[in-house]
Amino acid sequence: MLTPERHRIILEILEEKQIVKLHDLVEATSSSESTIRRDLVQLESQRLLKRVHGGASLLQKNRIEPSISEKSTKHLNEKQLIAKYAAKLVRDGDSIFLDAGTTTMQMIESLNQRDITVVTNGLTLIEPLLEKNIETYLIGGSIKGKTRALIGHSALKTLENYRFDKAFMGMNSVHSEYGYTTPDPEEALIKNTAMSLAKKAYVLIDQSKFGEVSFAKVADLNQAVIITTEPHEDLIEYKRKAEVIIVNE
Repeated sequence: MLTPERHRIILEILEEKQIVKLHDLVEATSSSESTIRRDLVQLESQRLLKRVHGGASLLQKNRIEPSISEKSTKHLNEKQLIAKYAAKLVRDGDSIFLDAGTTTMQMIESLNQRDITVVTNGLTLIEPLLEKNIETYLIGGSIKGKTRALIGHSALKTLENYRFDKAFMGMNSVHSEYGYTTPDPEEALIKNTAMSLAKKAYVLIDQSKFGEVSFAKVADLNQAVIITTEPHEDLIEYKRKAEVIIVNE
């Protein structure tokens, strides 16, 4: 089979399934693993797909923001593993920032430390935090409907009044060259500020976020510790610029 034909088949399968394993592409094209790997490298360089551990996935559109309900059902097992590990990093008496997001929300169930204080910009985090009797501060600002995050000038001014032992951040995209990015510039500014106000910042991301680039820059890779699960194809590139923690079951 000629290269253009293999590429067409690979992209058609991705459009249908969103994410596909290397073995399935080998079978669909009757090609060797090494050939398909070369194809994926070439297609990724053309920004037509993203290589992930054991296969490939479609690239997200850099200004499309999934809703909170859409995010909550994706990669749930990975998010729970990452969140449980992240929660263990909190110490008694810590003041922490929890970013709006589905993975940070998963942390709350495992937050059993004494005398901790949480500041957040996430409306969906408030109820579970109150149920755990955790001292909680919600920053001001305007509400972003899709992500239920507080953003804008008022949110930023409120946030700047705090200092954190640790900040735990969600992120739409992480790239070895372009760092952490998100579709909304206003939300990017809130994320960047929270990270800068913490003694240590952690970015909680499942493998689907690697290799993606969204519209607005949040921070460089070295400004946070990455907590993830399965190793990405090019994880060595990320480890050159940031501390990376791989969570195992």
